[in-house]
Amino acid sequence: MAPKETAPRVSRYRAPALEKGLDVLELLAEEKTPLNLSAISQKLGRSSGELFRMLQVLEFKGFITSTGNSAGYVLTNKLFALAMTQAPVRSLVETALPVMRKLTQDIGQSAHIAVASEDQIVVITRIERPGDLGFSVRIGYRREIATATSGLVLFAYQNDETRKLWLKRCRLKGDAAEDFVRRANVVRERGHHEAASHFVRGITDLSAPILRGDVAMAALTVPFVHSNPLVMDMTHAVEHVRSAAAQISEDIVHGDLP
Repeated sequence: MAPKETAPRVSRYRAPALEKGLDVLELLAEEKTPLNLSAISQKLGRSSGELFRMLQVLEFKGFITSTGNSAGYVLTNKLFALAMTQAPVRSLVETALPVMRKLTQDIGQSAHIAVASEDQIVVITRIERPGDLGFSVRIGYRREIATATSGLVLFAYQNDETRKLWLKRCRLKGDAAEDFVRRANVVRERGHHEAASHFVRGITDLSAPILRGDVAMAALTVPFVHSNPLVMDMTHAVEHVRSAAAQISEDIVHGDLP
């Protein structure tokens, strides 16, 4: 007997105005640059007239804002702030901060935690290194999973079904997908990942998984700055990052994170 084909998902109810608003938010989340009314209209295949009022409401409610140079609209951090109030994320941050604070003091470097969101990683908390000079990544920073050190670590500690889903979301296939999986498997065997930053010279990202069981729910990453003098060399700093990630993982289990 031939297997039944899965029917496309169809909503039982329609809310056209809500759908338009969500379409706008999703579009702006995907874009790297601001979009004006005309560009949004073209990309969504809707008239400027039906989107004008929607943009005004979204801006009034604080979900989007117009750029200072009138280039168009961008998302604000309101959606991110709402997500941060959810119990699992809040509990993870509360559990991790004391461990991260000790880590930054011990190794003299900044640290942050990232989680997966669709095809991207997003930074949910950070601790800056002690002292006047250092490098840190802002909370809310996003980057494609396929190009981020944290993304590779998160992918490395997922089951096969989740990996397939992420590869599809990241539009990775063929040789690119095989290479990404191969590198992820190396990370899993090694227990952490080290990679020179593609964006800032003199920085090496050190990242280890925060696990719940065998699955990574987050990645702890230190953008290691090769300054002079160093509080601790990178070889020893890696061990501290791994230890801190393991401690957070253990604390999460004992704390019964939702």
